[in-house]
Amino acid sequence: MFLHCAFKPGIIGIFTKKEYMEIEDVKISRKKPIFPVGNGLIKYLRMYQRDAKLPISYRDMLNFTETVPVMDKFGQDTFWETPLYPPSVQDQLYEGLKVVYAKLKASGNTRIVEHKIIDRIEYCAFGNTKPFRVRIINRLNDVYDYFYVKQADASRIYGLELEEILSPNQVNYLVDRDTLIEEHIVGIPGDVFSKNQIHNEDYNRTRIAKEFVKFNERCIISVLGDMRAYNFVMQITPDFDDFQFRIRAIDFDQQFYEGNPKVYMPQYFKENFPYVKLAMEHLNEKTVLQYQQEERSSIVHRVRSERHRIKDLRDASKLQELSTPENIIQLREGYRAYYDNDAYANCKSMTDIVELNVKNVIRQVKL
Repeated sequence: MFLHCAFKPGIIGIFTKKEYMEIEDVKISRKKPIFPVGNGLIKYLRMYQRDAKLPISYRDMLNFTETVPVMDKFGQDTFWETPLYPPSVQDQLYEGLKVVYAKLKASGNTRIVEHKIIDRIEYCAFGNTKPFRVRIINRLNDVYDYFYVKQADASRIYGLELEEILSPNQVNYLVDRDTLIEEHIVGIPGDVFSKNQIHNEDYNRTRIAKEFVKFNERCIISVLGDMRAYNFVMQITPDFDDFQFRIRAIDFDQQFYEGNPKVYMPQYFKENFPYVKLAMEHLNEKTVLQYQQEERSSIVHRVRSERHRIKDLRDASKLQELSTPENIIQLREGYRAYYDNDAYANCKSMTDIVELNVKNVIRQVKL
């Protein structure tokens, strides 16, 4: 029996499971370089209160002497490590991290950390920005929270801002020169959900498929890449008669850098096949196009309410290096063919492509 896979605007592909698995998997051959934050972006961050003077920098976090691998409850390597610091370094670092948390969560009001302690720090050398994950605990009730300390990367910051503007999600982060602080995004990792919970009998699988279609559409429009299952989380909200689902990106390292347009289409990553299969089984051409249209309409409403902010973000990108000339040419030609729109040939930067995507969405919604 043939299953429907419907994501490309106006075009419905017909695949069997075997045919889909034979599609060439999208590969990202090397890590994206980190782009320093330019003056235009620094000005933008100050304008929208994303900058801060922090007592701890990313470089301070690197003053460990050795690391110990972090294993999960099944004894498997998590690709995170526990850094070990000299006692004098650790004491100063922990106090500084408590202040950082106060700035992130309460505009610097340190009263919220009076009863909190830094429980542990974990380091991931595997990621592009080699992040540190910090766990902070309230001593009075053992409630804990996480936040991240990363290298400030211009393309990642653009990804966070576009997530704030174009998606239904809010993001909380701060930047101080070469240091980026990010709030933890709560949810079940996409790969864990697809392995253990996607077929839960209490869940409406059509709702999950619908959310994946919308997520796929947001990534294409905002040019957010590498959304393999372990780079997004599933948020589940019980409603009065059913469960609601939302997929949220948690990794913005591949924000408009790669030239291959399929990198920005989660449907093409084999790690996401359980979600694609769900769409094949529970959606048809008409419903997929309906959900795509719903997401575009939502984006239009967000852009209209944030039109000044998105213009300021666009202006900040003019002198900011975000990719290579070769990747920009490859991507604009890829989107030109994908949308059958020659206007993409005039795009000179990655943000030009995003801007044209948004303009096209606005035009489509008006029709």
